[in-house]
Amino acid sequence: MSTKEYVIRNAKPGEFQQISELMVRVYSQLDGFPKKEEQPEYYGMLANIGELTNKPETELLIAVSNDDIIAGGVVYFGDMRYYGSGGTATLEKHASGFRLLAVDPSLRGKGIGKLLTIECIQKAKNKKRDKIIIHTTKAMQVAWKMYEKLGFKRSEDLDFMQGNLSVFGFKLMLKNNF
Repeated sequence: MSTKEYVIRNAKPGEFQQISELMVRVYSQLDGFPKKEEQPEYYGMLANIGELTNKPETELLIAVSNDDIIAGGVVYFGDMRYYGSGGTATLEKHASGFRLLAVDPSLRGKGIGKLLTIECIQKAKNKKRDKIIIHTTKAMQVAWKMYEKLGFKRSEDLDFMQGNLSVFGFKLMLKNNF
């Protein structure tokens, strides 16, 4: 199945539970990523991912196949005040961001994560934002490499610790891209 067979759209409330389950499954299986018992608040957020859409300018985007299979999801924040991470990211001005990118493990390598990322970049450009902010960890090396290929640069000023987990900030400048 190629990426041309997937549509990126906003999740419907009736899909929130399925996306929550996908995100919990994906993040709990990452080598080197904290488990549910180590960071119960984080997994609680994943388990209730749809609640994030109650924040202004926040969207839960999903990649859906022609046969209505949810292949992945990501949360896009049009306003960084609602981004909800540690560190200084929520203070960034004229910026959008995204977090919690997850792709069904059985569908990895098909460009789904890239499609979701590009949709977030386009949304930020449409809002005339200067930059887009993201975070990742050492446990997410595949995503990390994809972000770098798309032009994201490390932004150490955005780094923070989530418990014992180092979280690394990235920024993509958009000002001259629209």
